[in-house]
Order: sequence, then structure tokens, then C-alpha cells
Amino acid sequence: MRPIGPGSATWRWGVDWRAVLASRAILLLEVAHPVVGAGVMDHSEFLSDRWSRITRTLASVRRINGFHGSEAAVAEGLRLREIHRDISGTDARGRRYHALNADAYLWVHATGYAGPAQVRRLFDGRVDDEREEALFREWRDLAGVLRIPERVVPRSRTEFWDHYRHTVADVLERNDATDLLLELDRHPMPVPPKLHTPQVVWNGFAVPLAALLRLTTAGTMPPELRERLSVAWSPARERQFDRAVTAVRALDRVLPEAVRHPVARRTDVLP
Repeated sequence: MRPIGPGSATWRWGVDWRAVLASRAILLLEVAHPVVGAGVMDHSEFLSDRWSRITRTLASVRRINGFHGSEAAVAEGLRLREIHRDISGTDARGRRYHALNADAYLWVHATGYAGPAQVRRLFDGRVDDEREEALFREWRDLAGVLRIPERVVPRSRTEFWDHYRHTVADVLERNDATDLLLELDRHPMPVPPKLHTPQVVWNGFAVPLAALLRLTTAGTMPPELRERLSVAWSPARERQFDRAVTAVRALDRVLPEAVRHPVARRTDVLP
């Protein structure tokens, strides 16, 4: 087990503003796993308190990624195992599930590498093998921090993508959680609790953002999963997505490095 921290590839390149464009697709990939989807429907407050859940998730990701030091990362890995220990039940199809199922626990962690890796490939137009290898090695280190059994963790990027393709093709499914998330995505997020803004003013920002995220969610999702979940796609929609990719590439070229990789400037010191 080796927590990551200052000077790591994850701190330098792993936090990328463009990843938000694939964030909904990553979440759908997670809950399309039968175990994860059942656990979310039965035990998560995400659907009733979305902003609080997002805030807590981001705080947990920061701790796991070493932004508060290695001891905090190790403690967070233990905490996550503990809170998932009692999450179990029977899903809508009568199948027993447990949140600490090794394959399901691995899958959630896997989407955290696969999603950003595909964003980098899509918007950079190429794969930086040296960078991806460094990020993958640290992803494996984080699997140890999360106490994912070594026997299920892919040892190489080739193994990883084989496992990813197998899971998408043979394991992921349409379920109540995917249907509900797709329905929620048809509407803008509510006003954040700490932002004292009228709903109509908030909607001026949130409605077009929701439309953009619906487009990028569909465009960054594996095509076979998109079809399985009945996510609308067409030649016209694909052209819209291609234009969005072109616009993001142009914007990324002119953004300051501190915006493109907001943690990179802190790679030598802990916050």
C-alpha cells in the first residue's frame, strides 16, 4: 500500500477540468454494475440530497488522493471499507449483493481511471504512453489504499482495458439506478444550498450546462452501453458532439495551466 502525494503524476496531470464533461458517463458506468446500482437504490441518499452527496464524494476523493497527507489517505481507505461493510441486500431481480464484492469495488475504482484516460485521449487526440503508465501505476497504488484485493486488480494497462471491455460487454446492465439518473439528467441541478440565488437566475446557467452534459455524457459513453441504456444518439447528435470536442480543444489550448490542471501548482507542497 503506497499513498500518493506531492510530485505524483496524479497531482500533476490527474485533475483535469475536462473530466467534468465525462462525469455523468462515469457515474452511469458505475451504477450500471448490478451490485453498485442495487446499493445506490437501497442505501444511498444521493437521489434525495444530491449536492451534499457530491460534496462528500469530492472530499473523499481529495483525501484518498493524498491532498491531506498520507495518513489521511490510509484512514479514508479504511473508513470507506467500514461504511460499505453493512451495505447488502437483494436487488430488483432477486439477486443477493454486498457492497464489498471485490469485482464491484474494483469497478468503481476502475471508472476513476478509465473515464479521465478516455477524456485525455479524446480531447488531446493522442495517448501519452509515459504519462498514462505513470497514472496507471498510481491507480494501482490507490487500489491498495482502498483495500481492493490484489487478486482482482489488473497488473498492466493491457489487462486493465481487457477487464474494462469485458465488464462493459458482459456485466453492465440497465437497471433502476441508471434509469433514474438519466431521468434526473433531463433537468438542471437544483440551486446549491449555500448559493442564495433565485431558481430562475440559476437556471440561466444550469439549463444550458445540463444540455451540454447530456451531450458529452452520450458522446463519452461506450456505444454498446449507450444503446443498452437507450440513450438517444444520431448522426446529428454526433456532429454536435464533434463540434463540442473541437471547442473544448481550442479552449484548453488558451487556458492557464492553473485552470487546466489545478493541482499541478501544488505538487511540491501539501495543502
